[in-house]
Amino acid sequence: MHRRNLLIGIGGLTLAACATTPTRAPFISDRIGVTAQGSGPDVILIPGLTSHPEIWDDTAAHLAGRYRVHRVWVSGFAGRPAEANASGEQVGQPVAAEIARYIAEQGLARPAVIGHSMGGWIGMVLAARHPDLVGRLMVVDMLPFMGAMFGPPGVTPDQLRPIADQIRDGIRNTPLDGREAQAAQTIAGMVRTESLRAGPIRHTLESDYDVAGRAFHELVVTDLRPELSNITAPVTVLYVTPTGAPLTDAQLDAFYQLSYANVPGARLVRVPDAAHFIMFDNPTRFFAEVDAFLSAE
Repeated sequence: MHRRNLLIGIGGLTLAACATTPTRAPFISDRIGVTAQGSGPDVILIPGLTSHPEIWDDTAAHLAGRYRVHRVWVSGFAGRPAEANASGEQVGQPVAAEIARYIAEQGLARPAVIGHSMGGWIGMVLAARHPDLVGRLMVVDMLPFMGAMFGPPGVTPDQLRPIADQIRDGIRNTPLDGREAQAAQTIAGMVRTESLRAGPIRHTLESDYDVAGRAFHELVVTDLRPELSNITAPVTVLYVTPTGAPLTDAQLDAFYQLSYANVPGARLVRVPDAAHFIMFDNPTRFFAEVDAFLSAE
């Protein structure tokens, strides 16, 4: 074959291959919504209980131009209709399964996952039960067994169920005229920066309180610690000393080390000068930790 004909043939095969490359179908879910923007390595951002994806606005802006950012919105939180999350005892675990399906169907190659609060817990479920899908995991201020905060050392999920039931029902039955004051009080303990509290308060008020109650219940009665050894991805955990906590920094450090003992090599970092929404209160330190997390070998 002449060189000219060979080049034409190769060109034709290339065009044919491009023409037959399938376009991925839009991801449709009745438990989550996901929006993606940018290009580069994939990063999935998961917000916490009752939070809207906009809590990641500054983080997404920080990552712009370097990463493709996928922001999750949990159905039932911050104005998104509850759909399938409107029933069942579990919320976070089915959401983690849907994120796994999103990763697989959209062809993401072991993305980095960053989750705040309940979003970090969902990230742990995802990384432990689908270790082949997650490239690295950052948990922002969350424990693998939140129930440990509600009982003595060694307390079991079954022992905590009455407390979890009471918390769930209390959230469900919060009077409409008392919700705003309660949300404001709760968020004040989670966000030190007063000017940034309005968003999380609004997200709480726009959430489905039944979904929120069942999600909180699930966090209290589900112990992920035995599953953490299944995680193969590098793990970074950022945490703060909670406002008013009866613990010294050293005691809290020991508690986190014990909680994550089943994750060999987990990097645990206590962040100063911040409450629960670390990305709001100490963005300089938070973004430095995110950059180190994403660039680590």
